[in-house]
Amino acid sequence: MNRSQPRKTNRPIAAMMFRLPMMIDCAEFETFIDDYLDGVLPKRQRTIFDLHLKLCRECRAYLKSYKAAIELAQEQTDIPFSEMGMGEVPEDLIQAVLAARK
Repeated sequence: MNRSQPRKTNRPIAAMMFRLPMMIDCAEFETFIDDYLDGVLPKRQRTIFDLHLKLCRECRAYLKSYKAAIELAQEQTDIPFSEMGMGEVPEDLIQAVLAARK
């Protein structure tokens, strides 16, 4: 998805739909994802979001990847850092982070 260039599509109806006054673009789509997944998006916005999702292959793929990333992160929250097989955190990294916070 390149947000700086107009959308190009071989689907004339989809191209026309992206120009509707209420339609969101891909950048706006991203701003609504969390509310959409949490089920708190107002009905009107959800309808517009769903329509964009039906028309935009790239955003469907993005949403699928986004959901997978969330699921993966949730699976990892129960694993202690020491069991992640990452070894010890280098002391110089710890000091650099602490210094950056000051």
